Amino acid sequence: MKGTFAEQVIEFNKTLHYSGNLPDDFMVMNPYLDNPETMEVMQRFYRKYYNDSNRRKFLLGINPSRHGSGVTGVPFTDTKRLENICGIKMTSAYTHEVSSVFVYDMIAEYGGAEEFYSEVYINSPFPLAIVRKSKSGWVNANYYDDKALFNKVKCFMIDSLKKHLSLNVDSSEIFIMGKKNADFIAKINQEADLFDTMTVLEHPRYIQQYKSKEKSLYIDKYILALKSEAPKN
Repeated sequence: MKGTFAEQVIEFNKTLHYSGNLPDDFMVMNPYLDNPETMEVMQRFYRKYYNDSNRRKFLLGINPSRHGSGVTGVPFTDTKRLENICGIKMTSAYTHEVSSVFVYDMIAEYGGAEEFYSEVYINSPFPLAIVRKSKSGWVNANYYDDKALFNKVKCFMIDSLKKHLSLNVDSSEIFIMGKKNADFIAKINQEADLFDTMTVLEHPRYIQQYKSKEKSLYIDKYILALKSEAPKN
């Protein structure tokens, strides 16, 4: 991959495709194929914040939510924050996503979107949305919710992580959102030897749902971890 950080991420997203098998009742959603506007706003976002070759910290989620980056194509960013904070409006969808609220409150304390994104890159080991069939319809699923699901998507995850790490990210320390997520990424790293150390942070959804009274403490924890030492360019 060549070009600015933005162009490399855009190229990764444009060619993103999962063609592997899945267990019954699971489905992968690709927002870039499902909605042409997603591709457009994703490109605007990365060209706005990543139009350089700076080295960045790598912050890893689980897999996109169908209401967050499953719509916008931007990790942990619903349409509300994409417009109100990043200044990029989507006309084909309107979403509110719980994790996005925490992430952007943290970004505000960090110094704002411009400063945060100049130093941090967010993505997921499985970079597409996963949904599971339930009695009430399709619901969000995590790649580790089902052992058979994890085993089927693991090779794709390793390949995706290798592509992310080929960007100008600091692979000496990876920041992981969610303790269970960290357990599975540790297994992957043991097999594929992708990075040196992991710093584990509580997942934004968990904080918003169960620890909202202590939210400011978790924001401080994120910022202390991410600002521990800015990656060297």
